Amino acid sequence: MTQETYRNPVLNADWSDPDVVRVGDDFYLTASSFGRAPGLPLLHSRDLINWTLVGHALERLEPWEEFRAPRHDCGVWAPSLRHHDDRFWIFWGDPDQGIFQINAPEIRGPWTRPHLVKEGKGLIDPCPLWDDETGEAYLVHAWAKSRSGVKNRLTGHRMHPDGTSLLDDGKLIVDGDRIPGWFTLEGPKLYKHDGWFWILAPAGGVETGWQGAFRAREFFGPYEEKIVLEQKDTDVNGPHQGGWVRTGSGEDWFLHFQQRGAYGRVVHLQPMRWGDGGGWPVIGEGGAPVAVHRRPALPPQPSAAPATDDDFPGGRYGRQWSWTANPHDGWATQHSGDGLRLTCVRSADVHDLRKLPSVLTQRLPGEPVAVEVELKLHSEEPGARAGLAVLGDAFGWIGLQRGADGSVHLVHRFAEAVAVGAPPTPFGQWGKERDAEHPRLAPEGRARLRIEIGAGARCRFSSDAGDGLRTSGPVFAAMPWRWVGALLGLFASAPEGHGHAGAATFTQFRISPL
Repeated sequence: MTQETYRNPVLNADWSDPDVVRVGDDFYLTASSFGRAPGLPLLHSRDLINWTLVGHALERLEPWEEFRAPRHDCGVWAPSLRHHDDRFWIFWGDPDQGIFQINAPEIRGPWTRPHLVKEGKGLIDPCPLWDDETGEAYLVHAWAKSRSGVKNRLTGHRMHPDGTSLLDDGKLIVDGDRIPGWFTLEGPKLYKHDGWFWILAPAGGVETGWQGAFRAREFFGPYEEKIVLEQKDTDVNGPHQGGWVRTGSGEDWFLHFQQRGAYGRVVHLQPMRWGDGGGWPVIGEGGAPVAVHRRPALPPQPSAAPATDDDFPGGRYGRQWSWTANPHDGWATQHSGDGLRLTCVRSADVHDLRKLPSVLTQRLPGEPVAVEVELKLHSEEPGARAGLAVLGDAFGWIGLQRGADGSVHLVHRFAEAVAVGAPPTPFGQWGKERDAEHPRLAPEGRARLRIEIGAGARCRFSSDAGDGLRTSGPVFAAMPWRWVGALLGLFASAPEGHGHAGAATFTQFRISPL
């Protein structure tokens, strides 16, 4: 790779279901955030390669009560980001509630509260279009079979130009069941180009599918289709769901995701052009994803990526962090020094991190890294615990726990597999947590925690409580959630009871290449 080229992925972590828009010289991207809060991350770039996280558009999920506990595969699915009438707009589907919309005058807000545009089960992946030629507005969406019993089809609506409501009951505009070999058609992005209505939409499933293009002279069709991006002989499985963007000089580019197991859905940048085969888009090189390619013809930018490290100045955490549910006041306490002070939140689910709402998480990097943090457990509550976790359909963590005798122990725990033939658990094949090895004392109530995450997201845990860095337990293979990559997490918790259970302080969170 040279200064004139870039290498995919350009965002090597779980920025799922990306969509992109250009406003002037700036590019903005958002992605699915599912049940985490804040949600709808907002990323900025000047060259489509170097991205920084500038905020979130959604502070809390609504209704608040429904997301007070973790719902890891619910919430915000596949948003669309647009700029119209001097405002930014984001539409997304909540599969259990319907299609929502928020908007703002600037990318950093203030964003409006979520407005329900269309109520219903299984309504996902919405995308609006304001037709500048006619003044009409439209919306297309897909379907989640798990909620509606319907999938593999796209429904179109006329939309009120103010984006608040739909003007009809909707019409089936693309039926994937009628296209030989197509299944799981989803993720539509709607555009108007060269007199045609275009829908760019993937099919075939996130791990094995392809990117399709549909075009029609009228919004309600009839549409013709073509596969415009697929794996072919590359290493990029199932190139899937993304958005088209045109630079100020007229270059066309396409950002999409690739499903990579525990790493989630990483983002690739593909060259795109129009014209071959009667005006169809050509994405990648001959319809195959590129690994290395010439950079966009845009001014050079300093190397940048979404932040990962954090010193937690004043007790505040950076934009890269989200809770696993809508947060309560008091989970994190601001103070005059550095370090994240987390309250040991009392919970009946203290032994299952997947059920705790008070886990502060960020995305697992897509390359081998070492993750480190310093921890001090202040709580005097027997059973209080705090630690550094790798969280998914299974979990593992290393940290500190207060014993009944008042001593503090270093512990390393993980969720063990359920025996063959046992009843399934709510989180798949994994059951209760257990110790990886015999706990050892942490006399000062503090420790340095480390997880080395190697190839294949295989995790090796270690800790140092003043007696040197010692490896703990077996290698743990990180696992994704149903739709989400594995997460790194910081937590503090305590058993059920009465009164304040104390706190723990995390300092110097660092992620470095292995």
